[in-house]
Amino acid sequence: MAQNLPAREFPPLYTTTGDESKDRLAFFHLIEKLKTQKRTGWVDNNIPNPESISDHMYRMAMLAMCSSDQKLDISKCVMLCLVHDLAEAHVGDIAPREGISSAEKRRLEEEAMHNIVHDMLHNTPAAQQIEALWKEYEERQTPEAQFVKDLDRFEMASQALEYERDHSASLQPFFDSSLPNLRHPEVQEWGRDLLEERALMQGTQKSV
Repeated sequence: MAQNLPAREFPPLYTTTGDESKDRLAFFHLIEKLKTQKRTGWVDNNIPNPESISDHMYRMAMLAMCSSDQKLDISKCVMLCLVHDLAEAHVGDIAPREGISSAEKRRLEEEAMHNIVHDMLHNTPAAQQIEALWKEYEERQTPEAQFVKDLDRFEMASQALEYERDHSASLQPFFDSSLPNLRHPEVQEWGRDLLEERALMQGTQKSV
């Protein structure tokens, strides 16, 4: 239960040195946390050596490149994939069981992004692009942002299947919270393929 867990402690926000090159390097080092922080859902389910946040984002970017939807700006989709969890470099992968409201989670992530954009990257054109992409994903108003949200769901379900296969785990909630919510026709098709693969895998395991 969330109320029985110790409150998550967030590190202090970065304080600018006023030196653009030093602050930029600090951002580059901050990104390393995305490589080392493990995704909370897998940790909570005792998955050995679970994926990191950046592992998740990288496969999403590759999934975007595999889309055949010519109406989408695929280059933008790839960038959205790589930016959408950037705030987690500071706040971490907050899970629902921690009892942090959606509004508070959004506030913390917005605060982290403001710190990145203004104190670390000095509001350069690159920083502004990163911020715009992050906001576009969060607002979910464009076809690209909606598509990438579907990739977020599908990638999680794919990872769940792989952990079920590799660790004989039962991860049904990860499928229930992702695949039924897919909206893009192509990603829906991928989801059906994934469920067929899972059914075959489960049938094979039962027959052994």
